[in-house]
Amino acid sequence: MKILIIFFAMTILLIMSCSDESDVQQKVQTYLDEYNKEFQKYLYEWNKGEWALNTRIVEGDTVTSKLAQDAQQQYANFVGSKENIEIATKFLESKDDLTDLQVKQLKRILFLAGSNPETAGELVKQKIEADTKQVELLYGFDFKLDGKSISTNEIDAILINETDLRKRLEVWETSKEVGKGLKDGLVNLQNLRNKTVQALGYDDFFAYQVSEYGMTVDEMRDVSQSMIKDIWPLYRELHTWARYTLAEKYNAEVPDLLPAHWLPNRWGQDWQGIIGTSGLNIDEALQQHSAEWIVKKGEEFYVSLGFPELPQSFWDLSSLYPLPPDADYKKNNHASAWHMDNDKDVRSLMSVIPNTRWWGTSLHELGHIYYYISYSNPNVPIILREGANRGYHEAVGSLIGLASLQTPFLKQMELLPQDFEIDKIQTLLKESLDYIVFIPWSAGVMTDFEYELYSKNLPKDQLNNKWWELVEKYQGIIPPNERGSEFCDAATKTHINNDAAQYYDYAISNILLFQFHDYIANNFLKQDPHATNYYGNKETGKFLNDLLSPGASVDWREHLKSSIGSEMSAKPMVDYFSPLLEWLKEQNKGRKYTLPESIQVI
Repeated sequence: MKILIIFFAMTILLIMSCSDESDVQQKVQTYLDEYNKEFQKYLYEWNKGEWALNTRIVEGDTVTSKLAQDAQQQYANFVGSKENIEIATKFLESKDDLTDLQVKQLKRILFLAGSNPETAGELVKQKIEADTKQVELLYGFDFKLDGKSISTNEIDAILINETDLRKRLEVWETSKEVGKGLKDGLVNLQNLRNKTVQALGYDDFFAYQVSEYGMTVDEMRDVSQSMIKDIWPLYRELHTWARYTLAEKYNAEVPDLLPAHWLPNRWGQDWQGIIGTSGLNIDEALQQHSAEWIVKKGEEFYVSLGFPELPQSFWDLSSLYPLPPDADYKKNNHASAWHMDNDKDVRSLMSVIPNTRWWGTSLHELGHIYYYISYSNPNVPIILREGANRGYHEAVGSLIGLASLQTPFLKQMELLPQDFEIDKIQTLLKESLDYIVFIPWSAGVMTDFEYELYSKNLPKDQLNNKWWELVEKYQGIIPPNERGSEFCDAATKTHINNDAAQYYDYAISNILLFQFHDYIANNFLKQDPHATNYYGNKETGKFLNDLLSPGASVDWREHLKSSIGSEMSAKPMVDYFSPLLEWLKEQNKGRKYTLPESIQVI
């Protein structure tokens, strides 16, 4: 590290003595080459530490967490070093003499420094320790129902299938128990995350995360609110339909607002389970195959588009399936894709079982993996091997998740008989209970809560009240019983703890995915966007590769417009679900609407 600092200092002296533009670029490039090399080394060690922390959780194990903390600290020391901050800042004073790619890298260096600036001193170390402890508490928690341990997969299955409201309430309450133990840690992280980025001039942690989009906090909140407004008429119809449908299912009175334990998801972010086997369901076909078959079929799909086979290291190093019942350790069951070294080492962490949900999830996560592979090319520097914006990554994964459940594709995969006729409205209904229902949750509840948490310094005793206030406002959902300030139901959501202040990424991704899907269906496949088959279409593969391969080396707005000819817009999503809106209006005739006709904006 000291040798690098001396090198960087010499580089500054050299550039200050340069007057020729090409000479300046050469000196800056020398610095950037060295920075990228060192960055990759520290990133890899940190990710390996985090991987161990997420894939082998042993109660009482302090060695793994210590190794992960040490690796994260070394990464933080490098990216947040005072020297790197000063050098990048100094070089940017000559940005008119530099290439666009060099300027992008220098700005990225300063952004990376923002969450771990050396100028924050001991706060960085404290933040790393707090991050690690929070992950251990979250993923190492032993959920218990009737005194017996229960997995999150089992909790999810009960919330989808159980019709006894008493049992539903019990398992819902079980799923929230982890939040109480995470509350103090979240308040600590609120303070540490804010103070750390404030040391480099950001207003707060939420503003820091938003800045990666080239936006202010107000601009991002406006974008989030506009998404909700665009889909609100359909969400309002879905909410009304769900109240009456679930009341009939549970033989109960129709509530004005949806009790949280009535819904098939712990946070009410996905309502597909309401209709169970109605609409498209391929569980029976998938149960004839293994979990391994699902992931292999996912790879086959991407190869058919023109992408390469997955590297052998992916299969050797990933953690793709549930742990055996007799395992003496736990793992994080939340599906994720990892780019360990921003180059060849790509892995996925999943718990795949043969069912419809994991079929879509597997292809979704492989979408991330192939995004990693696409921009891991010599034209994209290591530190710019990210999505064009963070939402792009999720958009690509979700795009493939949508395409993976369309009838023509499933027939191609022999998961549906060739003479199968889809109920188009039921399929749209099920899709809307995922994609549409998700927008008020992601762009509303999650985004506003973390805005309040970081930008408004939400006090500890108001965490749960604010959470349920937002859940009611945006989702029309209420808790099944009194949830006092001793609870921290927000912290039961993974992203509040260890992927903080960027959940709007997922809302943006849902908007982008329908824009991408609409473009592919109309321009390459010449198919109805509701019934596509991407399999084997090389034009689609080329489009996706061209979309993915520049990574973050391009401006995301310009890249979007040059790729599909338009700016970000919810119109393709609204158009896609327009037949369903008319059907729901018919179903809801004579029923009581309890959500306002328009959502109250900021």
